[in-house]
Formats: sequence, C-alpha cells, structure tokens
Amino acid sequence: QVQLVESGGGFVQAGESLRLSCLASGSISSIGAMGWYRQAPGKQRELVALITSGGITNYADSMKDRFTISRDNAKNTVTLQMDSLKPEDTAVYFCYLVQRWSTFWGQGTQVTVSS
Repeated sequence: QVQLVESGGGFVQAGESLRLSCLASGSISSIGAMGWYRQAPGKQRELVALITSGGITNYADSMKDRFTISRDNAKNTVTLQMDSLKPEDTAVYFCYLVQRWSTFWGQGTQVTVSS
C-alpha cells in the first residue's frame, strides 16, 4: 500500500500564498503522475494540477497563472505553490499519485481564503 500525507493548508487572506506538500510512503515503485485535486463544498472534485514522472505539467485553466506544481522524485514528494489566492480557491485539496494501474489519495488538507 501507498500512503500520502498532505501538509501546508490553512487560512489566508485573498492575495496571499500557500504552499502545499504531499509525502508518499509505503510500497513505492515506478510512480507515474502525481498531482492535486480539490473539492469545494457542494461541488465535484476537480483537477488542480498534475506532473508526470518526466516533469511535464498540466493545470486547470483557472489556476495555471497562479499555481505551480513540482515534484522531487528522490523524496517522493509533490508540492503545490499557490499564489494570488482567491476566495473561490477555498476547498479541501487532495494529493494523488498513480503507480502502475492504481491511484492513491491523501486525506486532504483544508485551504480557506477570506475576502
């Protein structure tokens, strides 16, 4: 099994920044894509950003100019730098990774942005 633990969520004012981190541990081998989804109250979970094992990134349109995803393959971590946060970014953020044919999820970390 693979365990994912997120950290870095919190409460900020609009325009401020947060940095989310996710550490993978357990039975890790041949990790593929890693990334982040988020889910706001009453809404479906949506993709925020992903990064492949080769470093190719993909972002949701509303976040591509404000968020930056990175990963450290040696440390099995994925990080999401979030700048210029908006109240609509308020959500629970979940990290995930794909390993072979399975997808593993973290428990989520709350991000709240006040106007």
